[in-house]
Amino acid sequence: MSLSPSRASDFMQCPLLYRFRVIDRLPEKPSEAATRGTLVHAVLERLFDAPAVERTPPRAKALVPGQWDRLLESRPELGELFAQDEDGERLARWMSEAEALVERWFSLEDPTRLEPAERELFVETELESGLRLRGVIDRVDVAPTGEVRIVDYKTGKAPRPEYSEGALFQMKFYALVVWRLKGVVPRRLQLVYLGSGEVLTYDPVPADLERVERKLLALWDAIMRATETGDWRPRPTRLCGWCDHRARCPEFGGTPPVYPLPVVPAG
Repeated sequence: MSLSPSRASDFMQCPLLYRFRVIDRLPEKPSEAATRGTLVHAVLERLFDAPAVERTPPRAKALVPGQWDRLLESRPELGELFAQDEDGERLARWMSEAEALVERWFSLEDPTRLEPAERELFVETELESGLRLRGVIDRVDVAPTGEVRIVDYKTGKAPRPEYSEGALFQMKFYALVVWRLKGVVPRRLQLVYLGSGEVLTYDPVPADLERVERKLLALWDAIMRATETGDWRPRPTRLCGWCDHRARCPEFGGTPPVYPLPVVPAG
């Protein structure tokens, strides 16, 4: 009875993908892009351990190798990404790309003027319906006046304006959790796109978050119906080309694993 922004997005993108990840728990290969994002997030989190005056681009870039070693220690399977990289050229290029993303952040925010209230903050709340919402917020800033800003780092490029609503879904999800948990509507939601050097902001109001709550409740009802009936229909999009589960997807001639849960006949 819990939902995170990523799992909610999975179901909206493709119900069968949600099943593969949440119910079947099928393994997925690590990707260079996603792992680079994890590494950059770790560096930006650790940078705030230093005094404000020491939060400089050279120091941030110097954190990259050490954070990569820590990531490998906690997730040894990531070493497979560069298993065939005998001369280390691909790894060196990948690390250089991570350093460039970290350095670009300094053109978007000034860490010497920031003192985050929270970093990598796990939040969870239960709605009146019993549905639990949970997630991890990259950074929470609190102004002297008590106003709250939620910040999320993205290592990709900012979406075109017509797709900004989808990008903000995760941030509104977090804002809803904070509102229900603390009784405070965040003053600002901020997406920092390191890939394109852009910042997307949105100032929510209670009506926005109430709409998100209704959407999540409807989404959870749909997930519960699919869970009971076993009807997890694929939803083909251009994103299918990057899916790890094409071989098991009926849209590509595959067969999903045997459904592991009891099925309640519809009607």
